[in-house]
Amino acid sequence: MVDDITTRESALKSIIQKAGNLALQHFRSRRQGDFTLKGQQDFLTEADALVEEYIRDALFCQFPHDGLLGEETGGSIDTPSLWVVDPIDGTANFARGIEHFCVSIAFVHRGVTHLGAIYNPASNELYLARRGRYVTKNDQPLRVSSMQSMTSATIELGWSNRISTQTFLEITNSLLQAGVNIRRGASGALALAWVAEGRTDGYVEQHMAAWDCLAGLLMVEEAGGRIGKFPENHEEIAKGGPIIAVTGALANDIAKASHIELNNTAAL
Repeated sequence: MVDDITTRESALKSIIQKAGNLALQHFRSRRQGDFTLKGQQDFLTEADALVEEYIRDALFCQFPHDGLLGEETGGSIDTPSLWVVDPIDGTANFARGIEHFCVSIAFVHRGVTHLGAIYNPASNELYLARRGRYVTKNDQPLRVSSMQSMTSATIELGWSNRISTQTFLEITNSLLQAGVNIRRGASGALALAWVAEGRTDGYVEQHMAAWDCLAGLLMVEEAGGRIGKFPENHEEIAKGGPIIAVTGALANDIAKASHIELNNTAAL
């Protein structure tokens, strides 16, 4: 299995950079207002489908027996080896000309994420992680922040239309009452990468799809942070779930404020 992971690791780094450059080409040439809405605040651009098609074709060419679950074209989780793909996370930013978006790809085997990659081609920031080995940005190792105080912390709070407005406001109020600064960047994948990098101290969202979060969750773990329990098994990948990713000293307080249970693994 180690050799198989190494082969996929090499392919992943190449494929995500090419996919990101394809996304950037469309970003630079987009016309204002050139998007549709799949639902409330759920943006879709032509680039989403084209980038996912490229990733799917490139992966299947090299790993024809692997499965793929993508945001735009779906897929099955029935294979033990699975790629989980968000061709453009932060589509609202992308559609409105904001250079805060990324491609996110994770490789999962029997419910365990072994590889993660997140690439923002506009800023040329490439985040890579391999379970038990490393997490880097542009080949430099990452570590979560050493923040100790809730009243000095910055937490990014994600929004999902699967959760009621009342629940979102209650969590927002709990975090504010605890003294944290709240930000929203509108890309959950990049938000998790930023926690791994120490740019922010934590990320919380009551429901995320697997393609938005699996790569970033691995990065936070490898950077010494704490995460929640999603996914507890391979089948949960298809459903999505509550996400918390936070530096260790704040983990229990943020979990309490957000009502999301942490996993039982302490920070590295």
